[in-house]
Amino acid sequence: MMLLNEHDARQSGKHPIPKELPILGSGEHVIYPGIVIPLASEETRVIRLIDEAVGKDKLVGVFAQRPGGEDKLSPDSLYRIGSVCLIVRMLKLPDGSIRAFVQGQERIRLKEVTQTEPFFKGKVEVVKGKAQKTTELEAMARNLASQFQKAVELAPNLPNELSIAATNISDPGSLADFVAAYINLKLEEAQSILETLDVFERVQKVSAFLRRELEVLELGSKIQSQVKDEMTKAQRDFYLREQMKAIQKELGETDERTVEINELKEKIEKAGMPDEARKEAERELDRLTKMPPQAAEYSVARTYLDWITSLPWSTRTEDKLDVEQAARVLDEDHYDLDKVKNRILEYLAVRKLNPEKKGPILCFVGPPGTGKTSMGQSIARAVGRKFFRMSLGGIRDEADIRGHRRTYLGALPGRIIQALRRAESKNPVFMLDEIDKVGADFRGDPSAALLEVLDPEQNHSFVDHYLDVPFDLSQVMFITTANLEDPILPALRDRMEVLELPGYTDQEKINIAVRFLIPRQIKENGLQPGAVDITPDALLTIIRAYTREAGVRNLERQIGTICRRTARKVAQGGTEVAQITPDRLNEFLGPQVFHYEKAIDGKDEIGVATGLAWTSMGGDILLVEASLVPGRGNLILTGKLGDVMQESAKAAVTYARSRASQLGAEETFYEKNDVHIHVPAGAVPKDGPSAGVTMATALVSALTRRPVSKQVAMTGEVTLRGKVMPVGGIKEKILAAHRAGIRKVILPKENEKDLQEVPEDVRQEINFVLVDHVDQVLQEALKQTQPEPARVAA
Repeated sequence: MMLLNEHDARQSGKHPIPKELPILGSGEHVIYPGIVIPLASEETRVIRLIDEAVGKDKLVGVFAQRPGGEDKLSPDSLYRIGSVCLIVRMLKLPDGSIRAFVQGQERIRLKEVTQTEPFFKGKVEVVKGKAQKTTELEAMARNLASQFQKAVELAPNLPNELSIAATNISDPGSLADFVAAYINLKLEEAQSILETLDVFERVQKVSAFLRRELEVLELGSKIQSQVKDEMTKAQRDFYLREQMKAIQKELGETDERTVEINELKEKIEKAGMPDEARKEAERELDRLTKMPPQAAEYSVARTYLDWITSLPWSTRTEDKLDVEQAARVLDEDHYDLDKVKNRILEYLAVRKLNPEKKGPILCFVGPPGTGKTSMGQSIARAVGRKFFRMSLGGIRDEADIRGHRRTYLGALPGRIIQALRRAESKNPVFMLDEIDKVGADFRGDPSAALLEVLDPEQNHSFVDHYLDVPFDLSQVMFITTANLEDPILPALRDRMEVLELPGYTDQEKINIAVRFLIPRQIKENGLQPGAVDITPDALLTIIRAYTREAGVRNLERQIGTICRRTARKVAQGGTEVAQITPDRLNEFLGPQVFHYEKAIDGKDEIGVATGLAWTSMGGDILLVEASLVPGRGNLILTGKLGDVMQESAKAAVTYARSRASQLGAEETFYEKNDVHIHVPAGAVPKDGPSAGVTMATALVSALTRRPVSKQVAMTGEVTLRGKVMPVGGIKEKILAAHRAGIRKVILPKENEKDLQEVPEDVRQEINFVLVDHVDQVLQEALKQTQPEPARVAA
């Protein structure tokens, strides 16, 4: 768009407009009356149209094209309202193209397209604007001109002459067309202004569009001003900073960066690093001194130096090597657990004789609530070391152990190095909790990374990916805990000294409750010492009827419930001591949850034998039922049994078939009968070989109709020839039998050595029968009565 000079203005006077005009499509450009725009084209159709118009009256009808119809001109692609334009100037170039300037004259409506070749022609009619001069219209026009002047000042691409031209336009309609031609409008918005014949409404529309344009221009100007101010401030700060450096240099003073560099040098000197780590720290410090503080690498190097200088390279705590004092501390904090306590005391004794002895790597394996984690804290207190606990449950990323390389954004050392920095000692007691629950995925296997950490022959030069220098972990006392030993990586398990923490007996739980749990819960619930008195019988009832666990976690929870309800009564004005007897437990804890005595309730039954099982929660009793039903010799197994347990059942059936005549059963019992073996609690998965003798006993009882004694429990693996093989978890199984009131336990003869781990009071109350063949089991378990005829199908 452009302004007319004096010569062009003389030629652009009003011309009579014929009823038929050549039609020219202007694409997405809308031409308003009084506005001049340039045209350029190489198309033959357009060149012929311009030539004919110049040869006649120099008038053409120009119409904008609807979106999507620009490439191919058609009658339907043209808007119906356009402008009749005068060709003010035309120039033909040597390449055959033309350049022309056209000026809008009047608004016209396209009534009909009368010709399409060689170019479009159509019948048109002039449409006049509707204007009624009012004071309001005059005010709006003046405001529009004023706003346009502001837009010209803010817009870098609009010349100042436009604001003068707008001021000289007195007609509101022409002013609106003029302003609309020079602001950014979409095609639909520009066409709507052209089609608005009412001058008042047209001025309103243009004013609204102009206000929007002004907001955009003002925001752009503000942003540009801010950027300029920030650049100016940065340049000013840089200049002042350089001046300050020069002044400080003259005065003999140092700047903050120099002070920081000197502090880091001092830290490196005092850290006591080995030579390799010291060289790496000095190399990184040298890089830092040559870097400007604004560099992206500056903060990375600075953070690295912070980490490497703050580690306890030479800081350690002195061990308390008084073995007797350590024994007293361990006994104060924990009851029983003699195996663990003896191992710690042995370590202290060796350290006293050989100060260079490396720290042990112990693994406490046992059911939940047996004191594995708290034992680590007690060990740290006994030997006078700092304690740090790190939970490995759910860790799946190797970087949690080894750290991230410094190439990554936000990289940090692994949790091992982080823990040593917090502990501020190179020889703390470091507990890795729940090592059996470490996972692995595409990011690596943390268990594999722990191989180096927990190997005394390698961990003296542990390399964290972030530090990238060796760190000595050989003086750290690593203690790991696990509920199960099997999930631990075999190579990792081989590096650790495994100490099993079995479950407690009822008497041990009572002693733990009296010495530790009750006083702790009384204190935590704000009660005075002695405010709650739980009798030993009540504690025994809680242990047997309200908890089922190898440890004491749920026992403490139940004691906490009693203390909270007592605290409520005290808060409401009660003063008497809460005397808790077995009769009052229902008042505090509700009805009983478990019934351990079910194993000896009722009379002896045929086809039901009591077995012993090991679980992650300790030991438990296991009832096995066997029955014969008419059929075709099938073996039916129910109770969600695992593969190994199913194989034990098949071995028991084969044994019974091979010994049928000696047992007093029909040799062909299996031909017309199905054998059904069921283990109750069908929703609980069960597996393992130790129920073999129990299944054989229940099956023989069903065959011979001889009842199994309720006072007898058993465990052991059975072979096809009837041999009884040793099994594991003996202590836990015997404790479960003792809790259930069993007084005779049948064990494999090869498990006799495991009885040493059973508490003395339990061994005194149970009669142990050691066997190596199923015949001995049957002799002890089956009642010696006249056998009833077996109920087998005829």
